[in-house]
Amino acid sequence: MVGILDYGVGNLFSLASSFRCIGQEAFVSADPRRLEQADRLVLPGVGAFQDAAAKLRASGLDGFLCRQAAQGKPLLGICLGMQLLFQESLEYGCHQGLGLLSGRVVAMEGRLPPGLKIPHMGWNRLEVSRGRLLEGLDGAYVYFVHSYFAQGCDDALAAVADYGIPITAAVEKDHIFGCQFHPEKSGTVGLTILEHFCGI
Repeated sequence: MVGILDYGVGNLFSLASSFRCIGQEAFVSADPRRLEQADRLVLPGVGAFQDAAAKLRASGLDGFLCRQAAQGKPLLGICLGMQLLFQESLEYGCHQGLGLLSGRVVAMEGRLPPGLKIPHMGWNRLEVSRGRLLEGLDGAYVYFVHSYFAQGCDDALAAVADYGIPITAAVEKDHIFGCQFHPEKSGTVGLTILEHFCGI
């Protein structure tokens, strides 16, 4: 059973529908007591890092997630949800993340070659280096929408996408996973990734 955290941001119900499409029971909740009953957790997210981090703290779900991660429960962060797994973000200042993975989130602006549009939006090819989540998916295309990306996360890096420079596309460390792209918007490839997560 998959618990999807509802803290006021994210494509919650399309994500729940994607899990149901692969035959997995999934529910959306902001109640730690209910989420604790899930076999695995998903942290979605869209929007600004500072706002999302503040909502997590206000709900108490930040501490809940850290406790669940410490107990070894599989956790998948998606898009902004993946960025929140890191130590900090430099989006409009410097803001603290959950610290479950080493690294920081930085802006594409000033780092990409001239002429490339920001946000990075659309389908891009995965260059998979390791891990269970993306096993067998090297070269597959997935859907991105973002203007910031993770750096300094070599110990967890599982895949990059080429957007003028290598952009962190997925991370994996022990039972902590993250996708900068949206599996729920990535067709059959995305469903395969969600199946892999449910099999871990």
